[in-house]
Amino acid sequence: MFAQYRFTVAGLARLLDVAIIGSIWLASFWLRFHVPLIEVTKGFPPFSTYAALTPLVVVLWSIALNAQGVYRPHSLPHARTEILMLAKAHVAALLCFTALTYVFSEYRYSRGVLIYFGVLGSICLLLSRPALHSLFRLLHRKGIRTQNVLLIGQGRALELLIDRIARFPELGFNVVGVLMPPGAEVAPAGGHAVLGHLDDATRVLRETQAHKVLIALGRQQWADLERVLNSVQDETVDIQIVPDVHEFATLGCAVEDFDGLPVVSLNESPLLGWRAITKRVTDVIFAGIALILGAPVFALVALAVKVTSPGPVFYSQERVGLDGRRFKMYKFRSMRVDAEAQSGAVWARVGDDRRTPIGALLRATSLDEIPQFWNVLVGHMSLVGPRPERPVFVDQFRHQISHYMLRHRVKAGVTGWAQVNGWRGDTSLDERILCDLYYIRHWSYLFDLKILFLTIWKGFVNKNAY
Repeated sequence: MFAQYRFTVAGLARLLDVAIIGSIWLASFWLRFHVPLIEVTKGFPPFSTYAALTPLVVVLWSIALNAQGVYRPHSLPHARTEILMLAKAHVAALLCFTALTYVFSEYRYSRGVLIYFGVLGSICLLLSRPALHSLFRLLHRKGIRTQNVLLIGQGRALELLIDRIARFPELGFNVVGVLMPPGAEVAPAGGHAVLGHLDDATRVLRETQAHKVLIALGRQQWADLERVLNSVQDETVDIQIVPDVHEFATLGCAVEDFDGLPVVSLNESPLLGWRAITKRVTDVIFAGIALILGAPVFALVALAVKVTSPGPVFYSQERVGLDGRRFKMYKFRSMRVDAEAQSGAVWARVGDDRRTPIGALLRATSLDEIPQFWNVLVGHMSLVGPRPERPVFVDQFRHQISHYMLRHRVKAGVTGWAQVNGWRGDTSLDERILCDLYYIRHWSYLFDLKILFLTIWKGFVNKNAY
């Protein structure tokens, strides 16, 4: 739908990035040695030494930008996502360039030049994309490179399509009108004129001189799709179909190419490939550090548990984790050994008399959760993710709460987005699930770091931990 725009933008962006990187690299030399904010004490190096590195700089940054998917023609990222990709590529290339020049060169390049280049390069790269998109919006407002688009559809699918077109004016889509199924009475959003019904497609195409047809029929009208396609197949227009599957795509929706066969992917976990590897490496490093540095605290807690109540120090409980697999989750014991002998599986409550003398303090401060770092280290859990639940509750909630099982598309976590927002213990399950699904849908490495920071910042004490 937007491949033509992305091909055009990608081509211009490549040229623009090469110009920015090359010129900023040379400008950084000039700023450092001809407008020195800090006194030059080691002499003035020849300009040719830095100019000779320009091809390496351009090639290295082009590789990094390509690797981040900045120039992919078949995706239209939001401005925030695009800026994040540019920033990641710039930082990665800068680190690689610094390492190459310092390790494989006898000549030591000015750190001042590298700092200028890093700062100015990031500013110019990040500003270049909004400027490029703004240029296209300006051209489209003047009627340059616009496409007349005819929409065919009804219901939620059509409303979402109209919303997306309005969100990305740089695409240059000029909606000439809408065709709706017979009997449709509700006019579409956006104030677009209804030009007729499905059987009027050929006539309307010729009258409006539309360049593109976007079909967004609801599932109830899928039987009419063949009739619509047959009526426009002899017309010289681009025809694209927007499948009405949005309500099933709780975690996101993507189209993959399976040897020429389009496959719509619903609810796919975001933690695949390098994302999963990066998260796992982080889990191992931080869990290992926590277990080593926290050993004295663990020993004191273990001693306190042992001397204040009879029974074992640790308590293991079966929980449900990634893809519904069960595992043993470990905690410091905070309740009597026979806590559920008569009641069965129940959540802790305010003033629970099953707690040991030190159990209330352990649960309120989350110190009873410390052994879960071992679960993280061995791979049962992650530092961040939805909190794991007991099988008996999972079997109950999966039939009561919509999309409940989707929270198991990622590893369970020691802390999570729901927990830092206060949804812990015997609180609203619906709100907790919404937080869990939000976390999975918007997962990023920085999001994980944010949750870890909030966990530390807000402390481990929680009023809902009984």
